Amino acid sequence: MLRNAKNGTVVVDGAEMSYVSFGFGEKVLILLPGLSDGLATVKGKALLLAGYYRIFAKKYRVYAFSRKDCLPEGYSIRDMSDDQAKAMRQLGIEKASVIGVSQGGMIAQYLAIDHPELIEKLIIAVSAPRINELTAACVNRWICFAKQGDHRKLMIDVAENTYSSKSLWKYRIIYPIIGFIGKPSDYGRFLINAEAILRFSAIDDLKNISCPALIIGGEEDKIVGIQASYEMHKNIANSDLIVYPGLGHGAFEEAKDFNRRVLDFLET
Repeated sequence: MLRNAKNGTVVVDGAEMSYVSFGFGEKVLILLPGLSDGLATVKGKALLLAGYYRIFAKKYRVYAFSRKDCLPEGYSIRDMSDDQAKAMRQLGIEKASVIGVSQGGMIAQYLAIDHPELIEKLIIAVSAPRINELTAACVNRWICFAKQGDHRKLMIDVAENTYSSKSLWKYRIIYPIIGFIGKPSDYGRFLINAEAILRFSAIDDLKNISCPALIIGGEEDKIVGIQASYEMHKNIANSDLIVYPGLGHGAFEEAKDFNRRVLDFLET
């Protein structure tokens, strides 16, 4: 899967959107990342992502998409979904399964709601159907740190609220230098992505999702809360739910069987 991994771009309404692709399968799987995409896109990460998601490469052609480079003020989650649909059509992707993580899961919900003809199966991981108090508190803190240009506080707060205690030690080791890792030249793109989360609600439209869906949550999620997963499961008729006890918002990274369980869902 590594030898055919590539970086690419597609132009959507005059703005470039970065993606990476790899794998040899006839079916298509699309990966949509979370708010971290506002700090660093997938550009140049083809080999890294191909290695991490190699379990899918034999049966799927895998694409990981970033949001487009130039984001207008007031850009919404639903706008992101519409642009994702445009990118898929430009690349000739007629049908795909989609896995969205965190904010990517919010985009994935609207893809299934507004563009059902493009979606085969849907996986929503550590995400929510609408903004809640827990998420609003986190995102507002991150917006504050970003506006102050305090990358160290931003990254530490994200790590402390994402990972379980058994994994945090790995990140705490680099806290002295974490303020220099991945710091963008400006936070404009991050802020537009973050502010879109604060306006997000798809709860009333979830009944319109008709494709099979898998919802995955962490029982101790400090960013969206586990109740958000139960809420999506209740409102999406054809959905299954997996809850990881002892894990939080980083369940998609920490759970060793995460990719395998997603693949099992895709193949049933």
